[in-house]
Amino acid sequence: MFPNETVHDVIVIGGGNAGLCAALRAREMVADVVIVEKAPELKKGGNSFFTGGRMRVPHGEIDDVANLIGADVGELENIDIEPYPQEQFHQDLQRASRFRCDEALAKLISARARPGVEWLKSVGARFELALGHDDIRSGSKTKLIGGDDIQHYEGGPGLVANLVARAAASGIRLHYQTAATRLLLGPGGVEGVVVRSPRGETGLRARAVILACGGFEASPHLRNAYLGPGWDLAKVRGTEFNTGDGLMMAIDIGARPFGHWGGCHSVAADYFAPEFGDRVHGDIAERVSFRFGITVDRGGRRYFDEGADLRAFTYAISGRNIIESADGFAVQIVDAKTVDMLRSTYRSHNVTKVVSDDLRVIATELDVDADNLAATIEEFNNAIQDGELDFARLDGKSTTGIAPRKSNWALPIDTPPYTGFPVAPAITFTFGGVKTSPRAEVLDQEDKPIPGLYAAGEMVGGIYYHNYPGGSGLVSGLVLGLVAGESAADRARGLTEAA
Repeated sequence: MFPNETVHDVIVIGGGNAGLCAALRAREMVADVVIVEKAPELKKGGNSFFTGGRMRVPHGEIDDVANLIGADVGELENIDIEPYPQEQFHQDLQRASRFRCDEALAKLISARARPGVEWLKSVGARFELALGHDDIRSGSKTKLIGGDDIQHYEGGPGLVANLVARAAASGIRLHYQTAATRLLLGPGGVEGVVVRSPRGETGLRARAVILACGGFEASPHLRNAYLGPGWDLAKVRGTEFNTGDGLMMAIDIGARPFGHWGGCHSVAADYFAPEFGDRVHGDIAERVSFRFGITVDRGGRRYFDEGADLRAFTYAISGRNIIESADGFAVQIVDAKTVDMLRSTYRSHNVTKVVSDDLRVIATELDVDADNLAATIEEFNNAIQDGELDFARLDGKSTTGIAPRKSNWALPIDTPPYTGFPVAPAITFTFGGVKTSPRAEVLDQEDKPIPGLYAAGEMVGGIYYHNYPGGSGLVSGLVLGLVAGESAADRARGLTEAA
């Protein structure tokens, strides 16, 4: 199986944010680090490439934010941003998961998020404020809301490009079109991995292996098996290569499945979005500004609370709502009062929409029951309560006497022209993974570490249940990648010294 006697210090499986961070951190401690990546080089970066690069990071007042992104305080004089303490990040992880988030992981991610971003900056990362998405104009200032306040320069593509360049400069070998197929066990635990490439199948030996190759979101079969009926038809926002290989390999050697295997991050997207992420135009298909209007199913009826919370805490369940409550198809409707407040993706390349002064025309064009839609909007408009509208906060301006209610930002749909956007579910990543220790060691069914095996990124279960706070995915991948890199390198050094 082994073509030679080379034993690498660390092999990382997966070349996205978590894998690259793990490899770079390990390389700071040991000499021989290899990344194997299933995708071809032209499709590098995993799901990380398709993100907007947003990160949820603890910070203080505006001067601390300026320091975080490397700007002068004077450059931010027209920005209104509230402090986001570490304790709030921890609370948001727990609140979004209905307090099921593994407490050790919640503490680890929230505590190491800021140091992790500072480390990213030390390896060339550049950050900026996440403007043009959820920010609201308030008087003379632009107010950022939601807590996911910064983003990597040039988004996910910029993040991946910087990490890949840094890996190459550090002497890390990155093998593309090299899919890991199974882990190799020996007397001391995991001792390597079998890989398949255009050159055939071979085995690679290592003192430590890190799994950072994503969830099973790109596998229709596994989605249907674990998430349930209808999920096999969902669009995939990111890479087509995250098909659960690493999870299955780990479970095959006794790793403990952990977390919410029936849960995922999924959003409302353009009904005619491509089957996988768009590498040219980016994530232009998402449609998550539903709080500015109403959303109806094919029968013309509302089916969820569009104003339950700020976008950062609701967008990641909007795709699940479409599958579970709208049979896979819905229409978002706004009027002239709010159409210009929608995120920029509603005005980008290949947007599917119908605009008309007549709501019945929109219903007919989008195959929605016109009579029910008219009745739904009349009922909704009549149910709106008085109150001060403020899109920068939970304003309590709600409906009453109808179900579902709209808890905040309830405005009548009464000002033409109206716009209807047909939407379908698009999956980002799955929540189920393997159980790990705080040192990123993969645990077996008895919660004992499997020697030589570590995990980071989407591979790790127990972080997200039901929902997801925006901007926390790249941060958790960063933090757990650094921890996995450190732990794997520690093992490799120990084995080398003992030899």
